[in-house]
Amino acid sequence: MEWYLPVIWAGLIGTAVAMYVILDGFDLGIGILFPFARKEEDRDVMMNSVAPFWDGNETWLILGGGGLWVAFPQAYAIIMPAFYLPVIGMLLALVLRGVSFEFRWVAKPSHRIWDIAFAGGSIVAAFLQGVILGGLVQGVTVVDGQYAGGAMDWLTPFSLFTGLAVVAGYGLLGATWLVMRTEGPAQALGRRFAPLLLGAVLAAMAVISLWTPLTVERIALRWFSLPNLFFLWPVPLAAALVGYLVWRWLAAGREGLPFVGSILLFLLGYAGLVISTVPYLVPPHLTFWDTAAAPASQIFLLLGTLFLLPMVLGYTAFVYWVFRGKVRPGEGYH
Repeated sequence: MEWYLPVIWAGLIGTAVAMYVILDGFDLGIGILFPFARKEEDRDVMMNSVAPFWDGNETWLILGGGGLWVAFPQAYAIIMPAFYLPVIGMLLALVLRGVSFEFRWVAKPSHRIWDIAFAGGSIVAAFLQGVILGGLVQGVTVVDGQYAGGAMDWLTPFSLFTGLAVVAGYGLLGATWLVMRTEGPAQALGRRFAPLLLGAVLAAMAVISLWTPLTVERIALRWFSLPNLFFLWPVPLAAALVGYLVWRWLAAGREGLPFVGSILLFLLGYAGLVISTVPYLVPPHLTFWDTAAAPASQIFLLLGTLFLLPMVLGYTAFVYWVFRGKVRPGEGYH
């Protein structure tokens, strides 16, 4: 097997997951903050600020899941049964919030049920994504190359904690997005919640950074053995520094920098998780190479992906450029 093909596909899937977390993270964060907006006009501004982007943002989830299926079929065949219930719950929640985007406007003024659907779908989807992440980090039971655990193995204190941490993280992205893209009460809502959510995110990152090496031996060896320790210590230090800068920028009344800093904080946390698990795609048993599809299949699909990926990136950049600037009351795309 060409050793580099699984590495390329792992990089593509990892990039797709990172793009999804960042881009769909802030619009899920808007839904998480939705119940705290007191006036309908403010909720309209919040939803309008993400209306042009939310469906395109979810393209990256399809690329990540589809890439896993075609490039690493054995990993897909293990991970899906292991997390069947939270995956189905997450997808239904995403469908519910997607429907609420369309139905809320046509149901006015009797649209309270769609407000609840938008907020509830966002919170549930974010929470279950964190649960899946926590379950993967802890590890999956595999025997003879097949999933050998139960339907509820993913339900652990650690996975529930990571679920709450992801909700806080997406809420931070949503709050700083409001600071950057809105004015008036909606921006004030973002400014009020951003410091609180930043503190929750930093505390969650600290707890997870201690919890994982104390309970998972392979992660402890990865981070604290020599010479790894000398190379990896800048990652948590950089996360602490970025967290401090975001707090300072919020206190100084900056608008764009807190959102950029929140993205950097997410990327550093993501880098820490990658460092903890690479090269395992199904921790702690199967690596990229163990679960990879036939080289011919990977090459065939890679050619199509390399053709389509620039189109997706170009479309994403174009949409964000066209709908740049502040969203004010009465303005929006829906």
